[in-house]
Amino acid sequence: MSFRIFALFLCLPFVAEAGLVKREVDFSKYDTPLYVQIVDRIKAKIAPRLGKDPLTHDRYFMIPFAYEDKGNHPEYSHSFLSVIRVFATDKKRKLTKGLPTRGRYGGWDFEAFTISWLPADFMTNPHLCVFDGVGARVFPEKNECPISPGKNFNLQDTITLAVDDKNAVAMWGPYEIAKPGFDLGVKRKRLLDSGSIKYRADDRLYRKDKIAISCFHAMAGLDELYPNGGLFGIGFKMWGFNGTARVLIEYTGKAHYKKLLLDPVDVKKDRYGFVYAPTRNGRVPYDPLQFASAYHR
Repeated sequence: MSFRIFALFLCLPFVAEAGLVKREVDFSKYDTPLYVQIVDRIKAKIAPRLGKDPLTHDRYFMIPFAYEDKGNHPEYSHSFLSVIRVFATDKKRKLTKGLPTRGRYGGWDFEAFTISWLPADFMTNPHLCVFDGVGARVFPEKNECPISPGKNFNLQDTITLAVDDKNAVAMWGPYEIAKPGFDLGVKRKRLLDSGSIKYRADDRLYRKDKIAISCFHAMAGLDELYPNGGLFGIGFKMWGFNGTARVLIEYTGKAHYKKLLLDPVDVKKDRYGFVYAPTRNGRVPYDPLQFASAYHR
């Protein structure tokens, strides 16, 4: 009996890989554009938390994201983060300078921004160089990928990139954060927008002099520009869903201690996703998520 249990345990990863583990894909919003699906889910998750009474103080939320392709190739993976401020209803609003998104929903005024760090020309030239050269994955000095001018993309453009590649998209939260956490996010956005730092997917050689930064490090550790993480503490293998999960570990290990993150985090249970399906109620080519909604281009 013990041998049978052990054999079953060994087979479980192969069962999951073969797609035999039950997945739940919701096709009810199949014809709704993915960006709209995501925004609607954010609103539906935040609105009940605001209550029916007037807000006496501003509330702040963050939504971590990731997308990846089948096989989780770094060239087709990305980690990004959206931050939202909901204004108090009984006080004069003081808008944050430079934030691109402002609006009103359900009687609440809000402003929002996204940290999504990519090469500046990525919308027209979506060919990401991550590792190029023999031994580049292990030895950073052997990586021949160039350093590129960077750009902080908004949420809609970032989701467009995911849809174009038919990627799986994951989101966590929304998680409530304290005002100092929101302020750190704004500070990071302004640093990226300043043009003083460039983009490189493998930024191991460029931390000390703050020359270039990856999407992972752009959103990880908002109070520390280059936090460690991943294999050997260098961020290796930290892309796609793994990358954003690592960011949340950083936040719960550090930011929560500093009282910036106000909600508990369960990296696995909190994750919800969106997967590409070529036809309604049909086969999903890549579904790494237990719970997801379907979308098409």
